[in-house]
Amino acid sequence: MERKHIINFIVIFLFFLLAAGLFNLDVRQGQKFRRLSDSNCIRLISQFGSRGNILDRNGKIIVDNKISYDVMILPQEKEDVERALALISRVLGVGIKELKIEFKKNFVSSSVPVCVVANIKPTDAIVLGEYKIEQPNIIVTSKPLRHYPYGSLAAHAIGYLNEIDRWRLTKLEDYGYKTKDIVGFGGVEEKYDYYLRQEEGGLSVEVNHRGKFTRVLGFEPPRNGKDVRLTLDLSIQKIVEEKLEGKKGSVILMDPYTGEILAMASFPGFNPAIFVNKKTKQIAALFHDSDAPFLNRAIAASYPPASIFKVVVASTALELKKVNTSTTFLCQGQTMVGARKFKCWDTHGPQDIFQGIAHSCDVYFYKAGLLSGAQNIHDYALKLGLAHQSGFDLAQETAGFIPSPLWRKLNKFQNWYDGDTANLSIGQGECLVTPLQAVNLMAVFANRGYLLTPHIVKAVGEVDLSARKNKAVAVPLKKKTVEVVASGLRRAITDPKGTANVLSSLAVKVAGKTGTAQVSRGSTHAWFTGYFPQERPQYAICVFLENGGPGYAACVVAKQIIEEMYNQRLI
Repeated sequence: MERKHIINFIVIFLFFLLAAGLFNLDVRQGQKFRRLSDSNCIRLISQFGSRGNILDRNGKIIVDNKISYDVMILPQEKEDVERALALISRVLGVGIKELKIEFKKNFVSSSVPVCVVANIKPTDAIVLGEYKIEQPNIIVTSKPLRHYPYGSLAAHAIGYLNEIDRWRLTKLEDYGYKTKDIVGFGGVEEKYDYYLRQEEGGLSVEVNHRGKFTRVLGFEPPRNGKDVRLTLDLSIQKIVEEKLEGKKGSVILMDPYTGEILAMASFPGFNPAIFVNKKTKQIAALFHDSDAPFLNRAIAASYPPASIFKVVVASTALELKKVNTSTTFLCQGQTMVGARKFKCWDTHGPQDIFQGIAHSCDVYFYKAGLLSGAQNIHDYALKLGLAHQSGFDLAQETAGFIPSPLWRKLNKFQNWYDGDTANLSIGQGECLVTPLQAVNLMAVFANRGYLLTPHIVKAVGEVDLSARKNKAVAVPLKKKTVEVVASGLRRAITDPKGTANVLSSLAVKVAGKTGTAQVSRGSTHAWFTGYFPQERPQYAICVFLENGGPGYAACVVAKQIIEEMYNQRLI
């Protein structure tokens, strides 16, 4: 009898456990398992918006998008995935092993389609679409892909696209960026990425137990990025890059009244399309190239200014009344500074300030600089936009450097000597400027006394930024000082012995200054900075050739650019 009670107790206990388990599954965890069941039959299919276009000042497309096709697989049973991969391999001629690697690398979850081949041909996309009934877990989806109709044109100003790195992700994750996002690197693509980038949308669909589509559950439309319109003029940019090709250096053309950059080229360059097409070997070769093709020499590198710095010294000496238009110094090919001889590149004889600028006489500027004092030269250099960032609207702008006695005392605990002042007076020694600073300096004399904020972005979407960025600040120079220096810049072209006389044959009147910078290794750097037409300037120009030889070489490039602009009626 007792045994019967024990058995009944065990049976009742087991039923109780079963009831408790059913209660737990149905009531307590019912929603959880219902959610898991629902998600098992739901698939999320992404749809991509277009990244914003990049346009020139006239609305011509510099960078846009083209439609590309990706092949995706709905993760299901292993046998279904294997059959799908085999079919894709046969149609596209891609190795099955390569497809499996891509499937494993891109797998996120069973509810998200996995991309196994990107950017296939439209004809291949059509062929794969014919197998939709036979292999419903294969999805061919379209998405916009960055397109560069002009190849490497303006590459440094534009930048390129690549998968987000860890450094950028840590900075941008609070703004909605996530792992594997495609973002801008360098140029406008990076600085204005938040406006250019699109927002992803997509379909939420229901499938049956065999993965076959049954119905659409929801749709979130993608959002296109905003277009960015630049100040660049595509016609001028093409001319500049054509004339600079094969040389190492930079060319900038700027509106001398607004600060708008009309052309900005740096060479050697790169084609941003290699990042879209994932040409790994070409990318690696560029990153290991000793000529640094990714370096934007216009803004991110600084160089000794050499004789183009003489306009700063001339302005300082005139402002401090250490020289005037009647002051002359005798150039005998050299002069003594302390116990040391400082040479001039030629023997010029008596030189006034106009001749000193035109002939780029070192002796004249040694003496003018010593009379003015190194600290004063430094201070006026800062007033003219050197030794600090200009406020340019792209990243990676470097500040350059102008030394001074006070800086040396505070930072190196060393004295400053007259020989240092002599070197400073001809833009040698520790002086460093960027091509952007050089063209901005020349614009002061083109517009008769205003320092600008150079910029390259004109509008974002429908918002015109011109009014915010066209800023001009009066430089503390007397009108007479500016006019005297400007006259010297014109004589550098018109004087038969002027260092830029090669430009005198142009149909357009030009004013400017050459520079030949001595460097520790290799040939000298060549500079030409100026503006044209001389009477009513439309353009300020800087041509810089790294290890390009004497300033004459930069003048030749400037001449070719101005000549072609004139032929195309851009002046």
